[in-house]
Amino acid sequence: MPTVDYLQLDAEAVRASIEVVSTATTDDLSKPTPCRAWTLYGLLAHMATQHYGFAAASRGESDPAIWKVRDLGDDPVKAYVESAEHVLDAFAQPGVADRTFTLAEFGPDAAFPGAQAASFHFIDYVVHSWDVAKSLGTTVTFTPAILEAAQDVAQVVPTGDIRVTPGTPFAPDVPWSGEDILDRIVAHLGRNPAWPN
Repeated sequence: MPTVDYLQLDAEAVRASIEVVSTATTDDLSKPTPCRAWTLYGLLAHMATQHYGFAAASRGESDPAIWKVRDLGDDPVKAYVESAEHVLDAFAQPGVADRTFTLAEFGPDAAFPGAQAASFHFIDYVVHSWDVAKSLGTTVTFTPAILEAAQDVAQVVPTGDIRVTPGTPFAPDVPWSGEDILDRIVAHLGRNPAWPN
């Protein structure tokens, strides 16, 4: 069976996030998002921090301070785009899929093969692109290949009690019977596809 190139898929998801974030205005930054208790600014700060954290992990860095939420300065949209370009560059380096990533946000000794770490980042940026689009009242579109891979990754995210523990990245899954694949993915990962209704 051919292996899935999560680095390539991740690059497409991150570029989609750049496209949708780039439409945000200063007034949009205080809008709510589907992410519990986060405004759009808070979501972008989280996303930018993740980009720098994963980029550092791809270079073999493991300092937990890298994962401290960043201040986005006077131009949060520009700061987000710079963070996204940073991780795109880091993930494009030769041999990234074969490296070991230490992801401090999962615990002090949490280490994963590069291809698996890329799948974590990939699913986050499919979902977070959707989050941003919902916050802005717009939509984000992905290719069938991205949606198929994202659905496969989403299905292996643990469910049950772990979804209600503090700090968990995904809320309990939301029952959803719609046909849209992206809606099914976000529902499985704890978002209401009908948000904000």
